[in-house]
Amino acid sequence: MPQLGDILVRLEKVTPEQIRAALQQQCDEVSEKKIGEILIEQGVISESALLEALAVEFGCDFVLSVEDRLLDPTLVENLPVEWARSNCVLPIRWKEGIGVLTGDPAAMSAVEDLSLLLRRELTPVLALPQEILKAIERCYYRKKDATQDLIRDLQTSEPTPVTAQKSSEDLLRIVDQAPVTQLVNAILLEALRARASDVHVEPFEESLNIRYRIDGRLYEQASPPKHLQAALVSRLKVMARLDIAERRLPQDGSARVRVGEREIDIRVSTIPVAEGERVVLRLLNRSSTLLPLTELGMPQQILDSFRNVITEPYGLVLVTGPTGSGKTTTLYAALREVDTAHMNVLTIEDPIEYQLSMVGQMQVLPKIGLTFAQGLRHILRQDPDVVLVGETRDLETAEIAVRAALTGHLVFTTLHTNDATSAVIRLMEMGIESYLVSSAIKASLAQRLVRTLCDGCKERGTATEQDAEACGVPAKQMAGKTIWRAQGCSQCLGGYRGRTGIYEFMVVVPELQDAIQAGLSVREFRRMSLQHGMRSLLDDAIVKLLGGVTSVPEVLRAVGQHAS
Repeated sequence: MPQLGDILVRLEKVTPEQIRAALQQQCDEVSEKKIGEILIEQGVISESALLEALAVEFGCDFVLSVEDRLLDPTLVENLPVEWARSNCVLPIRWKEGIGVLTGDPAAMSAVEDLSLLLRRELTPVLALPQEILKAIERCYYRKKDATQDLIRDLQTSEPTPVTAQKSSEDLLRIVDQAPVTQLVNAILLEALRARASDVHVEPFEESLNIRYRIDGRLYEQASPPKHLQAALVSRLKVMARLDIAERRLPQDGSARVRVGEREIDIRVSTIPVAEGERVVLRLLNRSSTLLPLTELGMPQQILDSFRNVITEPYGLVLVTGPTGSGKTTTLYAALREVDTAHMNVLTIEDPIEYQLSMVGQMQVLPKIGLTFAQGLRHILRQDPDVVLVGETRDLETAEIAVRAALTGHLVFTTLHTNDATSAVIRLMEMGIESYLVSSAIKASLAQRLVRTLCDGCKERGTATEQDAEACGVPAKQMAGKTIWRAQGCSQCLGGYRGRTGIYEFMVVVPELQDAIQAGLSVREFRRMSLQHGMRSLLDDAIVKLLGGVTSVPEVLRAVGQHAS
């Protein structure tokens, strides 16, 4: 068998002189490092080049990345995830048979053990160790073993005592766990697979219901046995470091779990109800919260205008909409476009959903007197350039935010109003003088979330006059045009998969500043804003409707019937 160094030279990855230098270093240091490791440390070759050479040396295949089509969760049904990780091996579908990913072709004991377990001859396939570990997480994440089978096994089991666990637990790890712990982990893992934002645990007289909120709607799941209710709730409270003995008062806490190397933060809320304690878990998934502005669904015109506003040196930018409309996601996306390397960016939030790089984030703690207003006062003493106020709830917070915007700070905040123009009027209704509002506000963004149609099963249709009338638009604008309707398939929920935003964006131009100071009514101010180029929520919704992104029922649910 040719030596690795000779193969690398033949593949023109290195020169003979570089091989000799690496061998000399190996001798001088009396090192146990292999020649390939030394060459990588010296920067002579890459890991992929070494992988290719090893594949030639041992006469086997190699892959630089592991595609999803190679993964088969049925191959790992009886294989503990801890063993796969520690040995860095994974069975895969390979060509016409079964292969096994390995990072070290010389260490074959794990491959042989796996071959005995599967009772199959396995073809070794080389891959980088980090790629194998990523593939292990993806494969076990897709494994369909969890909730329903476990619930069936627990129907006659006795509750298991709940004990405290470490702060971050791997949901993929099920070996040696108590049955109730397995059940909780399975429920959470299934929720993450289903892209759920919340998990509801709802006790009733004769049942314990589990529901997932997916794309804004609740969907009922397999119900655990009623006799496990107390143990299941206690387990959730232990994870969130809540008092398991206190069942009469509402409690709030947080937990953190892992899916392999990916950590998920969970906000836990409990309240006492007639049949026990109701628990709601908010799953804070970084991949869905930390999106760039380009992936939020903003029309290009609004996106360009919004980007112009967030580069302003000072002023107040309002983001409005009901709870769950994606305001936090939009604000985080905006902060990611701020030059944090050269600007001081500070936030005050309730709660901090995700820690942002190079951003100072403060958590509201009303119990000790740290309110939005109090925190904002102290933030302004920290020489900030950009400030994010999670929510403007009262006059004191509004006054400080407006004055901060007028004294050289760019301030982002949210309000609960129905549209972009109402946010401006709301500030004045709170008690802020109109001349301060007109000078401080740069722009106001209103948004909603609508479910997007599944591309695999949506059905082409034609808009009717009734559709146009329901949406509140002229029949000629919509009737007779192609729209798409939800159908439903195995890849979606009732014909929908995922969500996107609909937006209206008002930039406060000089004419609107004069209107604010003049004290126009909400209706008059909105009409004037539309005259100066603002596109309404309904306008954006109709564009997405005619573009096949969403459906008429979703437009009506998000914007309302006969919206203007």
